[in-house]
Amino acid sequence: MIASSHLMQAFGIGGLEWVFIIVIVVVLFFGVKKIPEIARSVGRASSEYEKAKIQAKQELNQMNSKGGVNEPSIDREKLESIADTLGIDSTNKNDVELRKAIDLEISKGKYKG
Repeated sequence: MIASSHLMQAFGIGGLEWVFIIVIVVVLFFGVKKIPEIARSVGRASSEYEKAKIQAKQELNQMNSKGGVNEPSIDREKLESIADTLGIDSTNKNDVELRKAIDLEISKGKYKG
């Protein structure tokens, strides 16, 4: 960290200058017409992630409210699907441990994958 700040001081480049340099490189590399397309695709990916997170939370709440009345294999499949969506490894975890891991990941709320 200290070496990078010395390097920036040596070249006289601060934080705002780096932003301009990055913008210029992106424009040169992708072209002006591609930037809105890239921004849209990033926005779509972000919204899809949020939708999946909300859906996973709703399914988990439904499963918790039913109290395990349903068939265990169906509940396990739903838990594993939610875990996969959130990037949680479901191997070697029972249903209770998996629910706790999912609750923890959802409660973080700032997971960016």
